[in-house]
Amino acid sequence: MSGRLRGRARTVTVVAGCLVLLAAALVLGDRALGREPTVTLLANWTGRDETNLRRAVIEPFERKYHVHVDYQGSSAESQVLGADVEAGTPPDVVVLTGPGELADYAGQKQLQPLDGLIPREDFGTSWAMPLADGHVYWFPLKADLKSIVWYPAGTGGRQRLAARDDPERWCVGMGSGATSGWPGTDWIEDILLQQHGPRVYQSWASGKLSWRSPEVRQAWTTWGRLMGAGTSGKLLRRTLKTGYAQASAPVTATPRGCTLEHQASFIRTQSTAWQRADGRYDPSADLIPGATAKDSWEVSGDLVALLHATPQARRLIRYLSAPAAQRAWADAESAFSVDTRVRPTAGPAWHRSLATTLLSPSATHCFDASDAMPPTLRDAFAESTITYLAHPRDLTALLTTLDTLRETPGQTWLPSVCDQAR
Repeated sequence: MSGRLRGRARTVTVVAGCLVLLAAALVLGDRALGREPTVTLLANWTGRDETNLRRAVIEPFERKYHVHVDYQGSSAESQVLGADVEAGTPPDVVVLTGPGELADYAGQKQLQPLDGLIPREDFGTSWAMPLADGHVYWFPLKADLKSIVWYPAGTGGRQRLAARDDPERWCVGMGSGATSGWPGTDWIEDILLQQHGPRVYQSWASGKLSWRSPEVRQAWTTWGRLMGAGTSGKLLRRTLKTGYAQASAPVTATPRGCTLEHQASFIRTQSTAWQRADGRYDPSADLIPGATAKDSWEVSGDLVALLHATPQARRLIRYLSAPAAQRAWADAESAFSVDTRVRPTAGPAWHRSLATTLLSPSATHCFDASDAMPPTLRDAFAESTITYLAHPRDLTALLTTLDTLRETPGQTWLPSVCDQAR
């Protein structure tokens, strides 16, 4: 190469390098000055979960679209969102577990329809549900199965049945900060579903069936017998004072402190005790007394909704509802997507089995009933489960109070919570 060509090549290289540096400086300058396109996102993931979210989902989005995501993670996101909405400064995008809460915001005209933004046909009707106005306002980023009971590997069928009938053998923790009591709501919901089927469950979860009905009362009393409701002393203290994430710790004690835990699929990866015990699961229908429903499952999810339809917020919605982000988040969390385009990947047998059940077109999937209820009733339900364990004789008064809340006018109820209410 001649000296002139070398010089010209060096000049091009230097100029190109300068342009790259200039572009980077402009991006950093825009971010510093607040001029870079930004989308605000509120969710409940903190700690390790937040780190996973940033690495697997947020950072790839920022690199691809040159949009900054201003993320806020809070375990009290419902309270944070309520305060932000009241102050007139809500986030652009929010992730909540409660479709009932989201329906309430939609009724207040706080949410933007997702028509044309998400592939609605790729999510089941219990996941991307149109409201009475025909619009869909949320979709799931992550899903979990709840109608399951965990037990340590090597625990035989007879041992599991014997443990079911002994309140001391259940791993139970009702604590969860401001949302304490929700593990009890999961129990009662699942018992109702398994004993009386999706039609009764849907009627109750959509506000049509009385809390004082024989079916609902039976679910409460069945749970009370399994838990030893009204028992004083060590068992009650353990149940009420233990956080849900620590409930499984006794399963690895010597001697073993508990054997069974009715808990959602996420606990298998969150609990080091179940990891050490090589936790396996039974469908809850195999252990709930009086279960008659066939292939019916309670489910829950982290639901994405749009509050400000800015171009960058709409882009984030499209991104989160696409297979790449759905798969990346599921892989990062050892979790599950119910996007039909995201098939279960290789992994432990228990994980593949749960993923297959969540996607099964022949199964009936019913959304967590308390999450689907209006927020005031949801919160009262959770508090009532704690009171009931300590004072089961108060059941009639508790159910009467919950029925009064159900009948409160002006509440928004979901038209459906089950994809097949057979």
